[in-house]
Amino acid sequence: MQVVEDVVIVGAGISGLTTALGLHRLGIRSLVLESFDSLRITGFALTTWTNAWKALDAIGLGDYLRQQHLTLVGNVVSSRISGLQMFEMSFKEKGKHGDHENRCVKRKLLLEALASELPSGTIRFSSKVVSIEESAYFKLVHLADGTILKAKVLVGCDGVNSLVAKWLGFKPPVFTGRSAIRGSAEFKSSHEFDPMFMQYFGNGLRSGVVPCDDKNVYWYITWSPSSQEKELEENPAQLKRYMLSKLGKVSDEVRAVVENTDLDAFISSPLRYRHPWELLWGNINKGNVCVAGDALHPMTPDIGQGGCAALEDGVVLARCLGEALLKNRSQEIRDEGEQGKEEYKMIERGLNKYASERRWRSFDLISTAYVVGFIQEADGKIMTFLRDKFFSPILAGLLLKKADYDCGKLRSS
Repeated sequence: MQVVEDVVIVGAGISGLTTALGLHRLGIRSLVLESFDSLRITGFALTTWTNAWKALDAIGLGDYLRQQHLTLVGNVVSSRISGLQMFEMSFKEKGKHGDHENRCVKRKLLLEALASELPSGTIRFSSKVVSIEESAYFKLVHLADGTILKAKVLVGCDGVNSLVAKWLGFKPPVFTGRSAIRGSAEFKSSHEFDPMFMQYFGNGLRSGVVPCDDKNVYWYITWSPSSQEKELEENPAQLKRYMLSKLGKVSDEVRAVVENTDLDAFISSPLRYRHPWELLWGNINKGNVCVAGDALHPMTPDIGQGGCAALEDGVVLARCLGEALLKNRSQEIRDEGEQGKEEYKMIERGLNKYASERRWRSFDLISTAYVVGFIQEADGKIMTFLRDKFFSPILAGLLLKKADYDCGKLRSS
């Protein structure tokens, strides 16, 4: 039996849920398919820059999440080698789109907030997509349990291993040779850190510590592991001891964050990204199919824009799809075949508009993140000297520059 759905979204991550909520705010129902049996809370937290708050405000969740998290007032960059501070930058300056705004948001709270605003039954868990085929103006989405969904619109928000991106012709994201460990420490009483984004560079390793609220602190370490170091990923206790030995000259308070992290409160994963030039000639959309989030622009975490860009995607996609689907509803076409054809054309135009808006933005973020990561983890004497003496303020400034962006409202003015 084939069930007809207006919009099928594959993946209940940040981009998938944001798209679904944006469509819901516009009065359009969608179905979100999640292969897991619950929301996937991986990564623990994410830095949400100004552009992310613009997107969260567009879907009506900004104020709720602001109440749960500290406002970060600046960025401090220090050397792991000398322990000396290299640069400090305030987040209080104004950008083109108003005041800068940055917090470290707990991923669990974000996903739960997005999901809680959706109508009951919007998310279907344990629903793994195994294949996609075309059927006139629809896409047939085949699930592992034998269910077949007939979708007017198919949106792939299914992450770096996206089946939808593969269907569109994208190659799998490539490995950078780097890995990231992300963790979260919860203190019994206040951690007493200033609301600052603290970064440390040197000896081929990049790390950071960011408070989320009064008791929770998010931390990360990125580096290029040897084959022996990769084996440590199978043993969390050994990996934790190894990372503590690699922190370098950081304060006792920063070291205590990693020491206080439970073994099940950090994860290690290789870093992958999509070659940015693939977005210039690849199919972000095709007919009534498109991709968003990590399925579109997997990037390294060096400018903290992966999750922020996924929120932008969701708002822009909901707006473009909303314009197409709502316009079709307002038209009276008696012939059913003609109506299907016209609706398909409107959806295609809407997704073309979405792809046009997101192509260069995604290209820019992927490219910038890769270059910033390369410089920050550089281990050579000359590059270390240039980074510590000259590049630090430039790299820190890029964080604000790339965040100074407004994806717009759900409805075009």
